[in-house]
Amino acid sequence: MLTAVDGLLWYVAYGSNMHADRLNWYLGGGRPPGGLRTYPGCRDCRPPRRSAAVLVPGGIYFAGESRAWTGGMAFYDPELPGVAAARAWLLTREQFADLAAQEMYREPGADLDLIEVAVARGRATLGPGRYETLVRTGVRDGVPMLTFTAPGRAADVEWNAPAPVYLAMLAGGLREAHGWDAPRIAGYLADRPGVAGRWELPAVESLVAGALDG
Repeated sequence: MLTAVDGLLWYVAYGSNMHADRLNWYLGGGRPPGGLRTYPGCRDCRPPRRSAAVLVPGGIYFAGESRAWTGGMAFYDPELPGVAAARAWLLTREQFADLAAQEMYREPGADLDLIEVAVARGRATLGPGRYETLVRTGVRDGVPMLTFTAPGRAADVEWNAPAPVYLAMLAGGLREAHGWDAPRIAGYLADRPGVAGRWELPAVESLVAGALDG
């Protein structure tokens, strides 16, 4: 069975990286359309070996202010009720380390020892910043599943509505990964903390419909 020691693991994307084109900017470098940030890319820019639609325990919320999109960013809290829709990408340890570094606004190119800590203990924190905490969300085909998120809980921070372009990217990723129709995607996104109470359902439905038709 594969393990992290074999050099592979599942990166669990629950935000814009559910979208394959978006993930490719992290792997190969460059600036995505509509984004405000240029990415250096990974040492190994090959595409993921596989992907899989997954549901992981917990939930997604939006908080902070994105430097790439403006508006709130998606974070994962395993203690929220329900399940979070995500997409698992089978990457090398090196790719995961470089991808995580870019999300942490650090320079890619160094191995990340916290990977093994997170695999063994379920959680490891590199620093206090956003996406600087690794969380093991499960195991698939004998390979550990890891994601990164904020160090605190959803209840401990002020929620912030995501920008339309960012929410549209998530809608595309959910369609691509899970094959959901527009009403199901809109209902899922509209119920997330940071969207609920800040976006009316008809507005989310309109945005999702436009994103999926485009």
